[in-house]
Parts: sequence; structure tokens; C-alpha cells
Amino acid sequence: MTDHRTNAFGQPIGALVSGEFPRPMPPRTDMQGRFCSVVPLDAKQHTSGLYRAFAQDEDGRNWTYLPEEPITSEPAFSDWMEQAERSADPMFHTILDATGTPVGHATYLRINPDAGVIEVGYIHFSPLMQRTPVATEAMYLMMRRVFDELGYRRYEWKCDALNAPSRSAAERLGFTFEGIFRQATHYKGRNRDTAWYSILDSEWPRIRSAFEAWLTPENFDQTGQQRQSLQARASR
Repeated sequence: MTDHRTNAFGQPIGALVSGEFPRPMPPRTDMQGRFCSVVPLDAKQHTSGLYRAFAQDEDGRNWTYLPEEPITSEPAFSDWMEQAERSADPMFHTILDATGTPVGHATYLRINPDAGVIEVGYIHFSPLMQRTPVATEAMYLMMRRVFDELGYRRYEWKCDALNAPSRSAAERLGFTFEGIFRQATHYKGRNRDTAWYSILDSEWPRIRSAFEAWLTPENFDQTGQQRQSLQARASR
């Protein structure tokens, strides 16, 4: 919980905030891990690979909570990728596996350098990376940039309150649930109540340690299965 002070009138006021504002904008540079890399989205280089990766989702269920309906032709997907590459906020990144194959994307969005707040979102993990170390490490790399490199104070995750997998993922990754904004928006002709989650800079050292312990080679057996869960590491 945040510490409070009192002013000359005896009124509670917030804790002092250090550092310079605005915080830096995220750079368009690579983030390199052991299982994957997170790189600025490049339509020319990544369109075909991402299209093939998303096509592994044969029934289109991964598109349910995204703003678009499933994009079922490569030319249409290429057009979408070109628009995504030009976008500054959200700032799109492609996730490459250890072989350099595109397997998903994620963004920084609602970037607020003046407040030191940034959100991760527009996350689309293909079946090639779901439930693999790639998915976890990609989220760790994006967090590490926000807190360790850029010095942001708050990292947000928001999703449709009905999106149970996304909510479970947020909790597994160390985000704290903050509540539901009712009728926050609408998309695809339907209502969206939005669930809010966050990680604060004061919480990051503990969460970072859990990620780093989970990602060590010793935490995986010969078949690549985890020996101990990320949540178990975080609870230590």
C-alpha cells in the first residue's frame, strides 16, 4: 500500500515521487531473450510468417476478444500490418521464437510519459506460442523495458471482463486486479465491461525475480516442461 504523509493542515497527501518527467517514450528497438525476441513490427518482414502462425487457429477463437473479425486473406492481413507498423500508439511489436519465426504480436499503448504509465495490450498469441515459455518471456521482456530501462511507475493490463484466459494470464504474470469498469466501451456490436490490472514499480523487483528464476534452464525438464510454476516462484 502507498505510504501517506500529512500537510500543514493535517490532511493526508501522497508519497513523494522522484525522477524526471516526462519519462522516455519506448524506443523502437529489439528486446532479446533466451526463448524469443520482441522486435518492432515490420510489415515487409513479418506479414507472411504471422499470417501463417495465426492461421493455425483454425476456428478463429483467438479473435473473439480482438477488435477485428478474423482476417482470412493474406492481402487483407498485409494491409492491416502496414497500418499497424505506422501506428505510434499503440506501438506494435512482433514476437519471434528462437528460430526467428513470427509467432505473435503485442503492443505498448495508452503511453503516458508525463504520468509514467503505460499499458500492454493488443496481445495476439498464435497457437505456436500459447502455453510455451515464449509467451511468458515475451511479457517479461516488455515489462523489463518499461520498468528497468524507462523508469515508468505503473504498467497496466486491461481486457474484456468476460475474457477468462486473459484475466488468468494477467494474474499469473503478477498483475493485481483493480476492478471492473462497467460499459467501458463497445466493439463488434456488443458491450464490453473492462477488467483493470496493474503492476507498480515498487512491486516490480519481486516480480522480476520470479520471472528470472522461472526462465532459468534449471526450471525446465528434458521435455521442456516447467518444474515450478511462475506463481509458485512469485509467492516465495
